[in-house]
Amino acid sequence: MEKLINEFSVGLFFWQLVLFIGLVLLLRKVAWKPILNAVEKREEGIQGALDAAEKAKLEMQNLQADNEKLLKEARAEREAMLKEARDIKNKMIEDAKEDAREEAGKLIAQAQASIETEKKAAIAELKSQVANLSIDIAEKVVREELSNKDKQIKLVESMLGEATLN
Repeated sequence: MEKLINEFSVGLFFWQLVLFIGLVLLLRKVAWKPILNAVEKREEGIQGALDAAEKAKLEMQNLQADNEKLLKEARAEREAMLKEARDIKNKMIEDAKEDAREEAGKLIAQAQASIETEKKAAIAELKSQVANLSIDIAEKVVREELSNKDKQIKLVESMLGEATLN
């Protein structure tokens, strides 16, 4: 270090300083500006990519929100359709029950009418048979009564006694 201080030359120092400043100016013009421009362009590209990524992230969030909304709407629509199907099923069951009640009522009314008709026919038949039996019995009794002459006379007298003359 002492040697440098002893051998110091102002002229050499001046030319070295001029060369150094020239070199710095030349590097600034030729190398530094293009390097700085490339770095700035790269920074801008990175910033643009970050901005695009952020924008894509926001769009993805919006799409997810839309998908959730559509999913909720689809679920609500499905529930509404299921409820409507249940209501239709219940209505069909109620209609079928009501039709069955009406049909049963008609069948019961027809059966009652049929029973009533058969009852009347049976009563009429029974009356007819009772009348025939009564006539048969009366005929047999009258034959028995009329077969004996004494009994005939007594019968005629008793009937004449019961008959009133006007």
